[in-house]
Amino acid sequence: MRIHRVAGVLTAAAVAGGLLAGCGGKTSPATAPPPAANGAPATTQPSHNQADVVFLQNMILHHTRAITMSQLARNQATSPQVKDLAARIESEQSPQIQQMSALLTEWGVPSPTTTGGTGTVSGTGTVSGTGAVSGTGHGQMPGMVNGTGFDRMFLQTMIVHHQGAVDVSQTELAQGSNPATHNLAQQIISAQQAEISEMQALLQVV
Repeated sequence: MRIHRVAGVLTAAAVAGGLLAGCGGKTSPATAPPPAANGAPATTQPSHNQADVVFLQNMILHHTRAITMSQLARNQATSPQVKDLAARIESEQSPQIQQMSALLTEWGVPSPTTTGGTGTVSGTGTVSGTGAVSGTGHGQMPGMVNGTGFDRMFLQTMIVHHQGAVDVSQTELAQGSNPATHNLAQQIISAQQAEISEMQALLQVV
C-alpha cells in the first residue's frame, strides 16, 4: 500500500514537472526594465540644475530687451535691411521666450517679471536677481536719434547685446545639464553669431 502511494506521488510530480517544462519551452519570462539611478522610475524626465534655471531666467529678460529694441527699430530705422533684421529678431525670439517660460513652469520655477525690456536690464547688462548676464555692455537706445544715426546705433547696440547672449549660452553648455536648455542655447549661439556677422556687414553700408 505504501509503495502504491509513493508511486502515485512520483507520477504526479513527473506530470507537474512535464507541464512546467512544456510551459517554459513555449514562453520566456518577461524581463523587467532596469531600475533607474537612485531608485527613480524609468520614466523620470531629464534632470535640470541651477545653471539651467539661471540661463532661462536671464535669457527671458535678455530676449525681452532685444524685442523692445527691435520694435523701436521697425518704427524708426530708415534702412530696409535694418527693418527686416529687426522683424526677424522679434519673430525669432518671441517663441523662444514662450519655450523658456514653459520649461520654468514645468520645473515649478517662476518666470522673471518683464516690463517691456526697459526696466529689467541695467545699462551694464546686469539682470536683476540672477547675476549671470553682467558686463555685456548693453547701451540704451536713444529714442530721439533718427535717420542713419539711429540705424547705426541700433546695429552697434544689438551686436553687443547678441554677443552677451552668445556668452551666456556658452556658459549654459558648459554648466547646465538639461538637454532642452542645451539645445536652446546652441540654437541661440548659431542664430545670433550669424546675425552679428550680418550686422557688422550692414554697418559698412548704412
